[in-house]
Amino acid sequence: MPDILRTVGDISRALDVIANIEFKDLNLTKGQYVYLVRIVENPGIIQSRLAELIKVDRTTVAHAVKKLEHNGLITREFSDTNKKNKGLFATNQGKKLYPLIIRENNYSNQNALAGLSPDQIDQLDQLLQQVMHNIETDWQQVISGQKRQY
Repeated sequence: MPDILRTVGDISRALDVIANIEFKDLNLTKGQYVYLVRIVENPGIIQSRLAELIKVDRTTVAHAVKKLEHNGLITREFSDTNKKNKGLFATNQGKKLYPLIIRENNYSNQNALAGLSPDQIDQLDQLLQQVMHNIETDWQQVISGQKRQY
């Protein structure tokens, strides 16, 4: 059986390296662009939900959020409805970077899918969504401190 996950990981790491290099002069390194995009797209999102969206642990999110806040790209504010958690919001400076990040994402997406028909692209999307769905339970289990049985 082909090692599909190795290939998916290779693709992910290659695109992450490219983006980290291209966004370095914007003070967006180590994947911080991913966090900023999700915060712009989900104003007021709390850190635990951000961790779920990006599929990383809460400590990793906390470090990225701290760096983005330090660089003036996001702020943390209490919600009107929930005084327990602080929501994350992009600053004007952070919002200005969003179109550039999305433009890079669209370019990378277009290059990655070059040579595939629209039907193949739809099929690939459906298949990858199924793979993500299959992994979701294991991710939730491991992130909560449990071990998988294999």
